[in-house]
Amino acid sequence: MSASPIEETRPAYTVAGFLSAMAIAAALISLAWHPLRLIAPAIVLSLVAAGMAPRGNRLAFVAVAVVAACFFVGLLIAVVTERPLW
Repeated sequence: MSASPIEETRPAYTVAGFLSAMAIAAALISLAWHPLRLIAPAIVLSLVAAGMAPRGNRLAFVAVAVVAACFFVGLLIAVVTERPLW
């Protein structure tokens, strides 16, 4: 029988997961709405979540990547369709 050690879970890890999910949701909503109103807080949320998360947390990494991609795509959509950025 092989037993793996139980990983320590801290409340900060749970909060980091929720912050990552909120950042992803805000970034995806910003594609349909004014991009700079939601993408700036989403960037802050994703970076705070990445700082709080344990090393190797995929959700925090995905949140930062999705927010960065949505920043680029949101501004691209706004410029091409001549919508206001703010």
